[in-house]
Amino acid sequence: MGRYDVYQNPEKSEHRHTPFVLDIQNDHLDAVETRIVIPLRDARSHGMRLERVHPSFRIQEREVVLDTPTMATFPRSWLRSPVASLRGEQHQIQEALDALFGSY
Repeated sequence: MGRYDVYQNPEKSEHRHTPFVLDIQNDHLDAVETRIVIPLRDARSHGMRLERVHPSFRIQEREVVLDTPTMATFPRSWLRSPVASLRGEQHQIQEALDALFGSY
């Protein structure tokens, strides 16, 4: 598991509107049984966007929006093999987290 790895959403019933989740947890906390993830929602079905809080990315030919305010924890065992990595986009992701938590 790695920070900024993208996984297919383990909740199959949500795949149409939320195909992926992004792992944002620190790599040094692998002993913890849960991972903090942010949903990556289909851009066509995502409602109102705040540019800094909801950056968009392209994953497997799909335009997705990082829905930062709805982050959650998943059991680590739910996240199988990563399908992509957003490590190269870490600046945008960190900016979204900073905007959400107030560090401007």
